[in-house]
Amino acid sequence: MNKANDPRAHEAALAAADHMLGDADARLTLVEYGDYECPACTQAEPLTRHLVKSFGKRLRFIYRHFQLMEMHPQSELAAEAAEAAAAQGEFWAMHQLLCSHPHQLDLAALATHAQSIGLDMNRFNGEMADRIYTQRIQEHRRAGERSGVHATPSFFLNGTPVDVSFGFEKLEEAIHAAVDVTLPAPSPASHASHAAVKHP
Repeated sequence: MNKANDPRAHEAALAAADHMLGDADARLTLVEYGDYECPACTQAEPLTRHLVKSFGKRLRFIYRHFQLMEMHPQSELAAEAAEAAAAQGEFWAMHQLLCSHPHQLDLAALATHAQSIGLDMNRFNGEMADRIYTQRIQEHRRAGERSGVHATPSFFLNGTPVDVSFGFEKLEEAIHAAVDVTLPAPSPASHASHAAVKHP
């Protein structure tokens, strides 16, 4: 298979640049595909921080973008702002601001957020104007589509989908259940595959 068309190569490259909270060696990996203009995603943000804190070294959390542009026209620009912040080491600070202010996602508001967390504004404004993170955002969405994502937020725990349509408590229940299962310790070579979600 041509490496350029190999989904495993795409997934490995995506995983290498993932935004992660928690212990890199955790046995459990929770992946969220989210949209900053999605009300349910913004409601989930405090819970994901709580889970990382509660489960300590047993859990790591990864956030990926999945913009529903037909319903949320400002979501892609917001995701690009998060990536621009990530380039300056401030992804999670921007992520939390975007989730806390879901109705302030126009370019002027994004610039205000960037300034409030101390970003280099010349760099931020230039990268936003050039839309240099659009491709990365779209790669996140394609990865989600390959995994069967069609709505946000969508969660995967060690590659297995977790249905939160009846409440976010299902997420914590799934993690508690997984913690009770004896899992083999990950090897250094398998870190990228642990971060990846399963593909059909």
